[in-house]
Amino acid sequence: MRTFFNSLLLLVFLIPATLFAQTSVSGTVTDEANGLPLPGVNVLVKGTTTGASTDFDGNYSLSLNNGDVVVFSYLGYKSKEVIYSGGSRLDVTLNEDAAQLDEVVLIGYGATTKQDATGAVEKINDERFNKGAIVSPETLLAGKSAGVRVTSGGGAAGEGSEIRIRGGASLSANNSPLIVIDGLPLDQRGGAQGTRNSLSAINPDDIEDFVVLKDASATAIYGSRASNGVILITTKKGSANAPLTVEYDLKASAASNINELDVLTADQYRGLSSISSEFNPALLGDANTNWQDQIYQTAIGAIHNLTVSKGYENFNFRVNYNHVSQQGTLLRDLYERNALNASFVQRLFDNDLKLTLTTRGILDEFFFTDQGAIGAAAQFDPTQPVRNPDGSLFQYSQIGNANLAPVNPLTLLLENQNRSNIKRFISNFNIDYRFRFLPDLKFNLNAGIDYAENDGAQFNVANPNNPGAFAFQNFYSGLNRNTLLDFYFNYKTNVESINTIVDLTAGHSYQEFYIRSDRTATGAGGVLNTFPTVINRNALESYFARASFDISDRYLISATFRRDGSSRFSPAGRWGNFPGVSVGWKIMNEPFMANSFFSNLKLRGGWGVTGQQEIGPNYGYLGVYTPALNDQVSAQFGNQFVDPLRPEAFDENLTWESTTQYNVGLDFGLFNNRLTGSIDGYYRETEDLLATIPVAAGSNLSDFLTTNVGATTSKGLELSLNGVLAKSENLNWDVNFNFTLQENEITKLNLSGDPNFFIPQGGIAGGVGNTIQLWRPGLDPLTFFVWRQVYNNQNNPIEGAYVDTNADNQITEADRQAYKKATPDAFIGLTNNFQYKNFDLSFTFRGSFGNYVYNNVASDRGNLAVVLDAPGDFQPNAHQSVLATNFRSQNLFSDYYLQRADFLRLDNATIGYNIPMEKVNLRVSLTGTNLFVITEYDGLDPEIANGIDNNFYPRARTFVLGLNFKF
Repeated sequence: MRTFFNSLLLLVFLIPATLFAQTSVSGTVTDEANGLPLPGVNVLVKGTTTGASTDFDGNYSLSLNNGDVVVFSYLGYKSKEVIYSGGSRLDVTLNEDAAQLDEVVLIGYGATTKQDATGAVEKINDERFNKGAIVSPETLLAGKSAGVRVTSGGGAAGEGSEIRIRGGASLSANNSPLIVIDGLPLDQRGGAQGTRNSLSAINPDDIEDFVVLKDASATAIYGSRASNGVILITTKKGSANAPLTVEYDLKASAASNINELDVLTADQYRGLSSISSEFNPALLGDANTNWQDQIYQTAIGAIHNLTVSKGYENFNFRVNYNHVSQQGTLLRDLYERNALNASFVQRLFDNDLKLTLTTRGILDEFFFTDQGAIGAAAQFDPTQPVRNPDGSLFQYSQIGNANLAPVNPLTLLLENQNRSNIKRFISNFNIDYRFRFLPDLKFNLNAGIDYAENDGAQFNVANPNNPGAFAFQNFYSGLNRNTLLDFYFNYKTNVESINTIVDLTAGHSYQEFYIRSDRTATGAGGVLNTFPTVINRNALESYFARASFDISDRYLISATFRRDGSSRFSPAGRWGNFPGVSVGWKIMNEPFMANSFFSNLKLRGGWGVTGQQEIGPNYGYLGVYTPALNDQVSAQFGNQFVDPLRPEAFDENLTWESTTQYNVGLDFGLFNNRLTGSIDGYYRETEDLLATIPVAAGSNLSDFLTTNVGATTSKGLELSLNGVLAKSENLNWDVNFNFTLQENEITKLNLSGDPNFFIPQGGIAGGVGNTIQLWRPGLDPLTFFVWRQVYNNQNNPIEGAYVDTNADNQITEADRQAYKKATPDAFIGLTNNFQYKNFDLSFTFRGSFGNYVYNNVASDRGNLAVVLDAPGDFQPNAHQSVLATNFRSQNLFSDYYLQRADFLRLDNATIGYNIPMEKVNLRVSLTGTNLFVITEYDGLDPEIANGIDNNFYPRARTFVLGLNFKF
């Protein structure tokens, strides 16, 4: 009996030891298709943190218990779960996940897959978007795509950005890309009067992804509006068979300026008396006022999004309410938006018919502040007080004759009023039908409308320094309407006899634009003048087709054609043809690549012709008469002013600009697509560019004529890299880098082809009608036109001393040189996304190199003349550069003020945490935007779109607290 109990006791101890004993297991993970080992595969015991990674030969080792579920995961491959049931070896094979390369990409009137695209096309989804309190959708894209530059217009509330794809193709016409939202192309002329940004109507939280079409083979399907590229925006629409989801998202922000204009402090200003005997100390005050501190504020903002979505088997919907309240850093600058966005998707007849309705109603309110206060703060005497003892604002008129003196900047901000309301409705209805009798044939119809009504009022007080001045009032209203109806048939089939997939599309589009503007404003003598209603309308009719062939899953051919007819041109030149052809070679699918270290390799090339019909006037080919808008030449009848009719110059042969582009690209993947990327090289020629040139007197109704005379070329190289440094259940880390080289050149500018002919550009402050840039053949369109400064032995500029370039012993206009440019030679973007369990970190850097900025604030005010020669009993402030130069007069055209403006900017950094909860997903995040800029430029900001820094509304540094609840 004792032996039995001893044996039983031993068994009791041995059973747990057996149950919990771990076995050291090793194995190899290989590709099932070719048997090659897979390095870097994540091997994880499900439900634990125990794991390993395979080495370069695909080997791993791990301690396992019987019954453990082992998860094998690898980028580009389908994950596999294996139950361990004993043994010292566990070998596994993984299958490639074709969905990684088969990601659907819109290409205009259809879609393709990433691996079948033959043009320069890039998709940016919401996982790659910039984070923060983002009001306008284009900001999501900044730094994310090679060849795409997004430059903020400044720090004003609701301000938009300038978007350039491959630098833009035009001189005088629109250089912005065509924006297409859910199939509706927006009016490229911008939004309604009284808005800072036409894209502000689109809630960034509603956007699912962007697709950027860069080369002409991809954009030719959009014809006469695609010379500057195309951006396709797809909005969120919910999912089928999805549970009811309620989501609330809050972004609360605070923003402040990180830099200010370098004007003299009060002590430096008083010190001018030791520099010049002309300085009058009697006009000084007793204060020490930093006027820039007075006009700026900490800007508070909040973005609220409440979203409800639900998906059934055949029906799904998504409804979003969006409220934005955003201050600018200038006092009284405010933007508010209230928007209701909804999408409904209904599938019928066994999914053969799909109906999609997207609609959004937006109320935009802008409370504009007077940005002239920025310049006024730079000019105002820092020794004067902000207010008088009685609380009123100080004005120069209180110390003497000051009719032409600047106004106290707070007067401009606190007493001037300017507001605008825009009511906008955007809607699309799409029918997508697959014919039952021929399942390979589909029909798609899209009807859309973009309708906006606007009204605004502006009131500026009379100049308190000038007794003869009167207040200014301006009342305006208008209507913008953009309607679209297009349809197309698509036939896609696999012709097995020749092992070819054939994809054919043909369709028709008609789009009409209508703009009406009304205005009443203060005229001569302070009398309100009602101007005639201005109506502009134009239409575009189009026929388009595309044929694509995928031969043996190796060789790709695609051809597009569009024929556009625009009412903006004469009947003889109204229609234009825009073809495009591209080819691709899936090298990776060739038999000789079976054992290659590449996981993807595709070569592509394309050619195409696109156009530009955004030429300005709708009736430039007609000899028309328009009412004169200068009320000083109006005839007055009581309180009514009648404007005379004025003949306009015209060109009967006016037509669209035409762009031909060539593109060669290589898409690649390495290490089983842990590293993917693309390289693109392009060359673009644009002809029939619009330019306003002088014509012989009497040859037209004006001495200047806008006509098709110019030509430009541009070329560039683009590199995009995406690296996945880690990918597992708990750890994900990916990096995106893009690099762009570009070069633009004007090749023709007038009818005679005279290479010495040039057109002054780039107006600047200081004097009347002065310019600092020029258009001339052989130069970049943003080239500066300056005198080369001469310096003394101490490397200080000598006033009025410039290089005599033509050696005629005198300095004249002929000695000015084309020198440097505002266009960068290269720019980069770097994005990092890191996630460990519930914690995540992301940041985006942007850089620009080879660009120059002309510091117009310094050139205008960096001299003693602005202080000493003021016409009255006042002395304005000066720029601090006068202390280094001692310039007595303005030296506006000196290259001393032309400064290199390379920069590296930390655009965006976000840290977030998902708080584990049972029934609610809660995420908390903190985001900083515009955190710092590394640059040698000593002005306000090195990132100026046209390269001329003149009282720029500064970009603020913003901190954003984010809360997201999902039920």
